[in-house]
Amino acid sequence: MNLRQSTTSHAGMIRLSTSEFMSTTKANIPVAGEQSTNKAALITVTTLFFMWGLLTCLNDILVPHLKSIFDLNYAEAMLIQFAFFSAYFFFSIPSGKVINWIGYKKTMVAGLFTMGLGAFLFIPAASVPSFPLFLVALLVLATGITSLQVSANPYVAVLGPAATASSRLNLTQAFNSLGTTIAPFLGSLFILSSSPKGMDEVRQMAPLARQAYRLQEASSVKLPYLGLSLALFALGIVIAKFKLPAIREAEAHGAAGSRAAKSVWKYRHLVLGAVGIFVYVGAEVSIGGFLANYISQPAIGNMSVRVAARYVSLYWGGAMVGRFIGAEILQKVTTGKVLGTAAIIASSLVCTSMLTSGHVAMAAILLVGLFNSVMFPSIFTLGLAELGPLTGEGSGVLVMAIVGGAVIPVLEGVLADRVGIQHAFLPVALCYLYIVYYAFRGSRPRPATS
Repeated sequence: MNLRQSTTSHAGMIRLSTSEFMSTTKANIPVAGEQSTNKAALITVTTLFFMWGLLTCLNDILVPHLKSIFDLNYAEAMLIQFAFFSAYFFFSIPSGKVINWIGYKKTMVAGLFTMGLGAFLFIPAASVPSFPLFLVALLVLATGITSLQVSANPYVAVLGPAATASSRLNLTQAFNSLGTTIAPFLGSLFILSSSPKGMDEVRQMAPLARQAYRLQEASSVKLPYLGLSLALFALGIVIAKFKLPAIREAEAHGAAGSRAAKSVWKYRHLVLGAVGIFVYVGAEVSIGGFLANYISQPAIGNMSVRVAARYVSLYWGGAMVGRFIGAEILQKVTTGKVLGTAAIIASSLVCTSMLTSGHVAMAAILLVGLFNSVMFPSIFTLGLAELGPLTGEGSGVLVMAIVGGAVIPVLEGVLADRVGIQHAFLPVALCYLYIVYYAFRGSRPRPATS
């Protein structure tokens, strides 16, 4: 899903947070750069953005697939997203400590190898098959992605002149969005069965026959994830051998942030921004995770889950297109107005989908992706405004709030089991309304409380 931030009080990550959103803020935290862009290094690092976008969005295919295999209700199926996104909460700070210990490049390599291990663990999980083992594999995979993000992002800022850092970061984010766009299509092609049995039919099978069926269906993930695992290990070796420019640490700035860390929670706009990140990621992931099952409903798209999964690419593709459109608009319109307007439209589209049916409901929910595109960077920059030496600590608070992608989908799953999947989108609509409040009122910086 579009999550490319760093974590707590580390100078390189401070540079990332401000540089990544240079197009929407005037923050000025120095980065080391070269006189000309290191194109070979940029191409190498950009592949990392593509890979973690691809792997993150494959979860949207795993949700309907594992739900069918293990006869899960919606709440249980959303444990897939919970296992994945909880890694952001638990491992963002440890990843930062690893960076301090072994450096950015080695952490990047370690992240790729950890991702490779997580992808490889899908093979024994499918061989049993075991839903808890799948969750373990997802947690390991997400741990690698977390450490990769906090180590890979700063390199983009130093691969050329500081003045063009924002342009390079936008380019890499576009390739991340490309990964999230093609993942549902590839997943539907290689993972989802073309003719899965209905759950009533599976439940009526003899125990041995049911186990054999689950084993056969689960085996479809083996080849794709084995290929991804090998690609990740190979990419880790390439990065390890590649000469990437060193990052100049702003130690004095980081130390100042560390000394003032106790006061970071006194900034109201930062705390409210963390809530905004929490609900935004939760809403985005909830829609993506439910989308294939939702579109396949007779009253919505009336198609197989496999065919419906391909439409998930339109949801994430909208976010990719919206990123380019938003970058232009944000040069002329204030961040708060753009964020608030996008959130109003997103909430309206969710409500439209809930209250209609057929192609109208389907198109409305898919269009939400277009307006999601500007939300994460906008909330992030508004939350970090005027923090000064506390920027690193504030970044850590916002990154940990990504755990909303673990919590809100599970809550929506519980609701879907009780009122049906279509009306379960009500919490998502409310999430966007909170973002409207934050954009127009809650994001206004105020003096820190004593």
